[in-house]
Amino acid sequence: MTTLEFPRMTRRLQGERLYGQDALREAQALRYQVFSSEFGARLEGAETGLDHDDFDPYCHHIGVRDMDSGMLVATTRLLDSPTAARLGRFYSEGEFNLQGLAELDAPILEIGRTCVHPAYRNGATIAVLWAELAEAMNQGGYRYLMGCASIPMRDGGIQALAVMQRLRERYLSTDLLHARPKNPLPSLELPENVTAEIPALLKAYMRLGAKICGEPCWDPDFQVADVFILLKRDELCPRYARHFKAAV
Repeated sequence: MTTLEFPRMTRRLQGERLYGQDALREAQALRYQVFSSEFGARLEGAETGLDHDDFDPYCHHIGVRDMDSGMLVATTRLLDSPTAARLGRFYSEGEFNLQGLAELDAPILEIGRTCVHPAYRNGATIAVLWAELAEAMNQGGYRYLMGCASIPMRDGGIQALAVMQRLRERYLSTDLLHARPKNPLPSLELPENVTAEIPALLKAYMRLGAKICGEPCWDPDFQVADVFILLKRDELCPRYARHFKAAV
Protein backbone atom coordinates (compact mmCIF):
# COMPACT_ATOMS: atom_id res chain seq x y z
CA MET A 1 0.00 0.00 0.00
CA THR A 2 1.34 3.41 -0.98
CA THR A 3 0.20 6.70 0.55
CA LEU A 4 1.37 10.09 -0.64
CA GLU A 5 0.19 13.51 0.50
CA PHE A 6 0.12 16.53 -1.78
CA PRO A 7 -0.51 19.62 0.39
CA ARG A 8 -0.96 22.03 -2.53
CA MET A 9 -3.94 20.01 -3.74
CA THR A 10 -5.22 19.32 -0.22
CA ARG A 11 -5.84 15.74 -1.28
CA ARG A 12 -4.64 12.60 0.42
CA LEU A 13 -4.24 9.89 -2.18
CA GLN A 14 -3.54 6.27 -1.38
CA GLY A 15 -2.61 3.45 -3.70
CA GLU A 16 -4.07 0.08 -2.84
CA ARG A 17 -4.69 -3.46 -4.05
CA LEU A 18 -8.34 -4.00 -4.80
CA TYR A 19 -9.42 -7.27 -3.21
CA GLY A 20 -12.88 -8.80 -3.19
CA GLN A 21 -16.02 -8.34 -5.23
CA ASP A 22 -16.99 -4.96 -3.75
CA ALA A 23 -13.63 -3.42 -4.64
CA LEU A 24 -13.75 -4.97 -8.10
CA ARG A 25 -17.19 -3.48 -8.70
CA GLU A 26 -15.83 -0.07 -7.69
CA ALA A 27 -13.15 -0.41 -10.35
CA GLN A 28 -15.64 -1.62 -12.93
CA ALA A 29 -17.96 1.30 -12.15
CA LEU A 30 -15.13 3.82 -12.58
CA ARG A 31 -14.13 2.16 -15.85
CA TYR A 32 -17.70 2.31 -17.10
CA GLN A 33 -18.01 5.97 -16.16
CA VAL A 34 -14.82 6.94 -18.00
CA PHE A 35 -15.07 4.69 -21.05
CA SER A 36 -18.76 5.23 -21.78
CA SER A 37 -18.79 9.00 -21.27
CA GLU A 38 -15.49 9.86 -22.94
CA PHE A 39 -15.15 7.22 -25.65
CA GLY A 40 -18.80 6.36 -26.22
CA ALA A 41 -17.79 2.73 -25.78
CA ARG A 42 -20.22 -0.15 -26.20
CA LEU A 43 -19.53 -2.07 -23.02
CA GLU A 44 -20.53 -5.38 -21.54
CA GLY A 45 -22.53 -4.71 -18.40
CA ALA A 46 -24.01 -1.43 -19.60
CA GLU A 47 -27.31 -2.29 -17.95
CA THR A 48 -25.54 -2.49 -14.57
CA GLY A 49 -23.26 0.53 -15.03
CA LEU A 50 -20.18 -1.71 -14.85
CA ASP A 51 -17.45 -2.44 -17.38
CA HIS A 52 -16.46 -6.09 -17.10
CA ASP A 53 -15.11 -8.90 -19.25
CA ASP A 54 -13.93 -12.50 -18.94
CA PHE A 55 -10.40 -11.47 -17.91
CA ASP A 56 -11.41 -9.54 -14.79
CA PRO A 57 -11.64 -12.55 -12.42
CA TYR A 58 -8.09 -13.63 -13.31
CA CYS A 59 -6.41 -10.22 -13.00
CA HIS A 60 -4.96 -8.34 -10.07
CA HIS A 61 -6.60 -4.94 -9.69
CA ILE A 62 -4.96 -1.87 -8.18
CA GLY A 63 -6.24 1.65 -7.67
CA VAL A 64 -5.86 5.08 -6.15
CA ARG A 65 -8.29 6.29 -3.51
CA ASP A 66 -9.03 9.80 -2.24
CA MET A 67 -8.76 9.25 1.50
CA ASP A 68 -10.96 12.24 2.34
CA SER A 69 -13.91 11.32 0.14
CA GLY A 70 -13.29 7.55 0.11
CA MET A 71 -13.74 7.59 -3.67
CA LEU A 72 -11.76 5.37 -6.01
CA VAL A 73 -10.26 7.80 -8.53
CA ALA A 74 -7.96 5.63 -10.65
CA THR A 75 -7.62 1.96 -11.45
CA THR A 76 -5.83 -0.53 -13.63
CA ARG A 77 -5.65 -4.30 -13.85
CA LEU A 78 -2.65 -6.61 -14.15
CA LEU A 79 -2.37 -10.02 -15.80
CA ASP A 80 0.82 -12.01 -15.29
CA SER A 81 2.41 -14.42 -17.77
CA PRO A 82 1.65 -17.67 -15.86
CA THR A 83 -2.04 -16.76 -15.68
CA ALA A 84 -2.08 -15.73 -19.36
CA ALA A 85 -0.55 -19.10 -20.22
CA ARG A 86 -3.37 -20.89 -18.38
CA LEU A 87 -5.97 -18.72 -20.13
CA GLY A 88 -4.34 -19.31 -23.50
CA ARG A 89 -3.41 -15.69 -24.24
CA PHE A 90 -2.86 -12.20 -22.94
CA TYR A 91 -5.73 -9.74 -23.40
CA SER A 92 -3.65 -7.78 -25.93
CA GLU A 93 -3.40 -10.83 -28.17
CA GLY A 94 -7.07 -10.37 -29.01
CA GLU A 95 -6.04 -7.23 -30.88
CA PHE A 96 -2.44 -7.85 -31.93
CA ASN A 97 -0.24 -10.59 -33.29
CA LEU A 98 2.72 -10.26 -30.94
CA GLN A 99 5.78 -11.42 -32.85
CA GLY A 100 8.68 -12.08 -30.49
CA LEU A 101 6.59 -12.54 -27.35
CA ALA A 102 7.82 -16.09 -26.74
CA GLU A 103 11.43 -14.97 -27.10
CA LEU A 104 11.22 -12.44 -24.26
CA ASP A 105 11.79 -15.37 -21.89
CA ALA A 106 11.25 -13.36 -18.70
CA PRO A 107 8.34 -12.67 -16.33
CA ILE A 108 5.82 -10.34 -17.99
CA LEU A 109 3.04 -8.24 -16.50
CA GLU A 110 0.27 -6.97 -18.75
CA ILE A 111 -1.47 -3.73 -17.79
CA GLY A 112 -4.91 -2.84 -19.06
CA ARG A 113 -8.20 -1.03 -18.55
CA THR A 114 -6.31 1.89 -16.99
CA CYS A 115 -8.47 4.92 -16.27
CA VAL A 116 -8.44 8.02 -14.08
CA HIS A 117 -11.40 10.10 -12.95
CA PRO A 118 -11.45 13.37 -14.96
CA ALA A 119 -11.09 15.52 -11.82
CA TYR A 120 -7.90 13.68 -10.80
CA ARG A 121 -5.91 13.66 -14.04
CA ASN A 122 -2.67 15.10 -12.79
CA GLY A 123 0.84 14.06 -11.90
CA ALA A 124 -0.08 13.36 -8.28
CA THR A 125 -2.61 10.65 -9.11
CA ILE A 126 -0.38 9.05 -11.74
CA ALA A 127 2.57 9.05 -9.32
CA VAL A 128 0.57 7.12 -6.72
CA LEU A 129 -0.70 4.66 -9.33
CA TRP A 130 2.84 4.14 -10.66
CA ALA A 131 4.16 3.58 -7.14
CA GLU A 132 1.55 0.86 -6.56
CA LEU A 133 2.35 -0.65 -9.95
CA ALA A 134 6.06 -0.62 -9.07
CA GLU A 135 5.35 -2.50 -5.86
CA ALA A 136 3.43 -5.16 -7.79
CA MET A 137 6.24 -5.48 -10.33
CA ASN A 138 8.87 -5.73 -7.61
CA GLN A 139 6.99 -8.41 -5.69
CA GLY A 140 6.55 -10.53 -8.82
CA GLY A 141 10.02 -9.94 -10.21
CA TYR A 142 8.61 -8.89 -13.58
CA ARG A 143 11.09 -7.73 -16.22
CA TYR A 144 8.58 -6.44 -18.75
CA LEU A 145 5.39 -4.41 -18.58
CA MET A 146 3.19 -4.43 -21.64
CA GLY A 147 -0.33 -3.53 -22.67
CA CYS A 148 -2.53 -1.20 -24.68
CA ALA A 149 -3.00 2.56 -24.43
CA SER A 150 -5.93 4.20 -26.17
CA ILE A 151 -6.44 7.17 -28.47
CA PRO A 152 -10.06 8.31 -29.02
CA MET A 153 -11.50 7.63 -32.49
CA ARG A 154 -14.73 9.60 -32.24
CA ASP A 155 -13.38 12.01 -34.87
CA GLY A 156 -13.02 9.15 -37.33
CA GLY A 157 -9.33 8.62 -36.66
CA ILE A 158 -7.70 11.94 -37.51
CA GLN A 159 -6.32 12.48 -33.99
CA ALA A 160 -5.07 8.88 -33.82
CA LEU A 161 -3.15 9.28 -37.08
CA ALA A 162 -1.67 12.59 -35.94
CA VAL A 163 -0.64 11.15 -32.55
CA MET A 164 0.96 8.15 -34.23
CA GLN A 165 2.93 10.47 -36.47
CA ARG A 166 4.45 12.04 -33.36
CA LEU A 167 5.01 8.73 -31.57
CA ARG A 168 6.84 7.11 -34.49
CA GLU A 169 9.49 9.80 -34.40
CA ARG A 170 10.61 9.13 -30.81
CA TYR A 171 9.04 6.02 -29.36
CA LEU A 172 8.71 3.33 -32.03
CA SER A 173 10.78 0.20 -31.42
CA THR A 174 10.17 -3.31 -32.77
CA ASP A 175 13.53 -4.75 -31.73
CA LEU A 176 12.13 -6.93 -28.95
CA LEU A 177 8.52 -7.32 -29.99
CA HIS A 178 6.51 -6.40 -33.07
CA ALA A 179 2.79 -5.85 -32.50
CA ARG A 180 0.83 -6.27 -35.73
CA PRO A 181 -2.79 -5.03 -35.42
CA LYS A 182 -5.52 -7.46 -36.38
CA ASN A 183 -7.79 -4.54 -37.27
CA PRO A 184 -5.63 -1.67 -38.61
CA LEU A 185 -6.90 1.90 -38.71
CA PRO A 186 -8.79 2.93 -41.83
CA SER A 187 -6.77 4.81 -44.43
CA LEU A 188 -7.24 8.57 -44.09
CA GLU A 189 -5.64 11.67 -45.48
CA LEU A 190 -4.15 13.66 -42.62
CA PRO A 191 -4.82 17.41 -42.92
CA GLU A 192 -1.69 19.56 -42.66
CA ASN A 193 -3.08 21.80 -39.91
CA VAL A 194 -3.92 19.01 -37.43
CA THR A 195 -2.24 19.28 -34.03
CA ALA A 196 -1.81 16.04 -32.12
CA GLU A 197 -2.41 16.04 -28.38
CA ILE A 198 -1.11 12.79 -26.93
CA PRO A 199 -3.65 11.42 -24.41
CA ALA A 200 -2.53 11.81 -20.79
CA LEU A 201 -2.16 8.12 -19.97
CA LEU A 202 -0.30 7.34 -23.19
CA LYS A 203 2.00 10.27 -22.44
CA ALA A 204 2.54 8.91 -18.93
CA TYR A 205 3.64 5.54 -20.33
CA MET A 206 6.12 7.27 -22.62
CA ARG A 207 7.52 9.24 -19.68
CA LEU A 208 8.04 5.97 -17.83
CA GLY A 209 10.28 4.84 -20.67
CA ALA A 210 7.87 2.66 -22.65
CA LYS A 211 8.12 2.14 -26.40
CA ILE A 212 5.37 1.51 -28.92
CA CYS A 213 5.82 -1.72 -30.85
CA GLY A 214 3.93 -1.08 -34.07
CA GLU A 215 0.85 0.47 -35.61
CA PRO A 216 -2.40 0.83 -33.63
CA CYS A 217 -5.43 -1.45 -33.68
CA TRP A 218 -8.92 -0.07 -34.18
CA ASP A 219 -11.28 -1.21 -31.41
CA PRO A 220 -14.78 -0.34 -32.69
CA ASP A 221 -16.51 -1.34 -29.44
CA PHE A 222 -14.48 1.18 -27.44
CA GLN A 223 -14.18 3.61 -30.37
CA VAL A 224 -10.45 3.92 -29.79
CA ALA A 225 -7.17 3.20 -31.49
CA ASP A 226 -5.15 0.95 -29.19
CA VAL A 227 -1.38 1.38 -29.23
CA PHE A 228 0.69 -1.53 -27.93
CA ILE A 229 3.37 -0.45 -25.45
CA LEU A 230 6.32 -2.33 -23.96
CA LEU A 231 8.42 -1.24 -20.99
CA LYS A 232 11.67 -3.01 -20.14
CA ARG A 233 12.49 -2.69 -16.45
CA ASP A 234 16.13 -1.82 -17.01
CA GLU A 235 15.19 1.00 -19.41
CA LEU A 236 13.00 2.89 -16.95
CA CYS A 237 13.18 6.66 -16.96
CA PRO A 238 15.45 7.63 -14.01
CA ARG A 239 12.75 9.95 -12.67
CA TYR A 240 10.51 6.95 -11.96
CA ALA A 241 13.10 4.22 -11.44
CA ARG A 242 13.26 4.87 -7.68
CA HIS A 243 9.74 3.45 -7.39
CA PHE A 244 10.87 0.21 -9.01
CA LYS A 245 13.29 -0.61 -6.22
CA ALA A 246 14.07 -4.28 -6.88
CA ALA A 247 17.23 -5.19 -8.75
CA VAL A 248 16.97 -5.23 -12.55
